[in-house]
Amino acid sequence: MEDNKNYNTQREKLILPEYGRHVQDMINYVASIPDKEKRNEQVRAVIAVMGTLNPQLRDTPDFRHKLWDHVQIISDFKIDIDSPYPLPTKETIQAPPNKIPLEQERIRLACYGRNIQNMIDLIAQREDDEVKKYMIKVIASYMKQQYLIWNKDSVAEETIFEDIKLLSGGKVIVPEDVHIGSGVAVQQKSNKNKNKNKKAVKKNKK
Repeated sequence: MEDNKNYNTQREKLILPEYGRHVQDMINYVASIPDKEKRNEQVRAVIAVMGTLNPQLRDTPDFRHKLWDHVQIISDFKIDIDSPYPLPTKETIQAPPNKIPLEQERIRLACYGRNIQNMIDLIAQREDDEVKKYMIKVIASYMKQQYLIWNKDSVAEETIFEDIKLLSGGKVIVPEDVHIGSGVAVQQKSNKNKNKNKKAVKKNKK
């Protein structure tokens, strides 16, 4: 006996699956109608069905414009109809997105990341004044925090200052009267002591 089963794998690929095969078949049928006036009449009926099948489109701006564009896409841009909107082309719909330019310069010290490197580059461009000195102190304090995240031991401020000089290509020299102290290390030690005390209390309760 001849097998007359029609499997989806043997059918034409769905262009926009959210509309289903019936809508695609209807659009293909409308595209085959010889009389253009009749095509225009029938495509409006198909668009009404498309809007009913996808009510979520009503919440988007120009939803009817989108429906007319989807008709063109489903027909592979071959349907000849009078649209109330400018007809899209395959080139405009399938145009590749604009490339996002990537940073080409290598990160000088990976443990700090590119953002800190960029901030230090901005500081390096500034004239020496009190604001610049304050910016250097703030960025140095932040760098110390980041350093201690990856290196659990304490770190001397001279190490941070040398890293600033390296990241700036020697353009930023930390003034001698700028100090960042050991507040971060002390805070970490305090947190460790608190955790130890909590564990001791729990142990005594047992």
